[in-house]
Amino acid sequence: GLNPSLYGHFGQGCIHCRIAFDLYTAEGLRQYQSFMNDATDLVVRYGGSISGEHGDGQARAEFLGKMFGPELVQAFGEFKGIWDPDGKMNPGKVVDPYPIVSNLRIGPDYNPPQPETYFRYPHDRHSFARAALRCVSVGLCRREGGGTMCPSYMVTRAEEHSTRGRAHLLFEMLNGEVISDGWRSESVKGALDLCLACKGCKHDCPVGVDMATYKAEFLSHYYAGRLRPRSAYAFGWIPIWARLASVAPAAANLFTQAPLLRDASKWIAGVAPERKVPAFAPESFTSWWRRRPRKRGGRPVLLWPDTFNNYFHPETARAAVDVLEDAGFRVVVPSQHLCCGRPLYDYGFLGMAKRWLLDIMDTLQPAIQAGVPIVVLEPSCAAVFRDELIELFPTVQDAHRLHDQTQLLSEFLTHHAPEYQLPRLERHALVHGHCHHKSVMGMDDEENVLQGMAADYEIPATGCCGMAGSFGFEAGERYRVGAAAGERELLPAVRQASDDTVIIANGFSCREQIRQGSGRRAMHLAEVLQLARHESASGPARGRPERPLIRERRRAQFRSGLRAAGIAAGAVALGTFASRFLED
Repeated sequence: GLNPSLYGHFGQGCIHCRIAFDLYTAEGLRQYQSFMNDATDLVVRYGGSISGEHGDGQARAEFLGKMFGPELVQAFGEFKGIWDPDGKMNPGKVVDPYPIVSNLRIGPDYNPPQPETYFRYPHDRHSFARAALRCVSVGLCRREGGGTMCPSYMVTRAEEHSTRGRAHLLFEMLNGEVISDGWRSESVKGALDLCLACKGCKHDCPVGVDMATYKAEFLSHYYAGRLRPRSAYAFGWIPIWARLASVAPAAANLFTQAPLLRDASKWIAGVAPERKVPAFAPESFTSWWRRRPRKRGGRPVLLWPDTFNNYFHPETARAAVDVLEDAGFRVVVPSQHLCCGRPLYDYGFLGMAKRWLLDIMDTLQPAIQAGVPIVVLEPSCAAVFRDELIELFPTVQDAHRLHDQTQLLSEFLTHHAPEYQLPRLERHALVHGHCHHKSVMGMDDEENVLQGMAADYEIPATGCCGMAGSFGFEAGERYRVGAAAGERELLPAVRQASDDTVIIANGFSCREQIRQGSGRRAMHLAEVLQLARHESASGPARGRPERPLIRERRRAQFRSGLRAAGIAAGAVALGTFASRFLED
């Protein structure tokens, strides 16, 4: 009647058997004690060890007499008595042990508060308190290399910055004994502050602790009814600012790129002085799309114009249109302004995030209910539809449909266009997977596409790039942790790559970390597919990848710069005239 989770070092025959005993009721505790008594009898009968590869502790000490015998256990007691006659050192663990049902952090009397939350926690009985109990202290989040979890711990080596440490603090916060100020706890806020919300723990942790979600939930309550830091509005509301900047991108870039003005802008927004603020594109993808002739015929596919590839790197979205149409599909782009709200989660703007998702489901309802596939280029935005959406709206059918129909470009080409003849990539490629891509969607389909392109590629174990959305842009400790995370694996690997190696990174923040940390330009898979198509027709170019779209962007940036210079000159002239007028 028990269903264990099995994990461990299977190659060595070491299997961890995690049984979810009912420790909340008296009957459940009796079952737990009875099972452990029978299990230890069985292990000892076959000459095994009830301790396994771990210590005895309180969970096994009650049964040590079965394994060692009364004579040795008595010797343990006498030896301990010599060195610790008052029994003050680790009492009740090996000598005179407590019963295994004593001192449990949960039990029949465990009754934590059940606060109203934004996320519904469908896998934790719709309870944040249950979610805070997920961590079972395996400690895999404390590893120093391999996987994504936990980038902040890999840098700081502090328990409070591990997934385990943060989960235990949340448990104590709800328990109310050690941490008594609840959602307003500064100690919990401090521990969560360096969480990169990479979702690595949701994938790498054996029990799926989802610290990115817990952090967003905590911040939504911590800041309820009070102002957030200015960086929260600068970065969390970037979809709003980017849309406003698209009206006059040259003027916006004047403030973020020109000397002195850019320094003031970075201070206002809370950007680290060492960082460069990405420039807005001269023309957004959606503006380009509105004036572009439409392809007729073919199965429809909706291309999602996310904030980053719409306002900063529209060449990526244009490349995706090129690839999808070459594969025989009819691309559809929403005519209304929509945003998944990805940056909102990092600062706890969950009420706003829910409203934006409701607007998306309402606006796209015909396409959603018609089963039209939706291609999302930015992995973090795809993760919103594949993860947060269901956590926020577990009972809404359109949410489940949108979840199922959302795919990255590689997933779409693998599952919806298996007959598409992928172009050959006659270059070596270094591939970095975005954390949300690896944790929520997985990299299998990305590799399928690269293999279909006959690409010579490598995927180094780079973990998290360290930029993590806006995390690595922020001044102070976040910048230092983000930069150190990038220097662990990713940036050295990029610097060692040859000049004609294609650097592939689908995430906007990952590409920025690579550009600002190494001087190399990383490309989205859509751009790589477009590059391969062009090179298949004209032969591979030598040196670093250079494409017509890049040259077009540079020309547009030059024209934008001229306009910005004109605006600046006009502003100076107007200021000079005004000062003279006032003097007169």
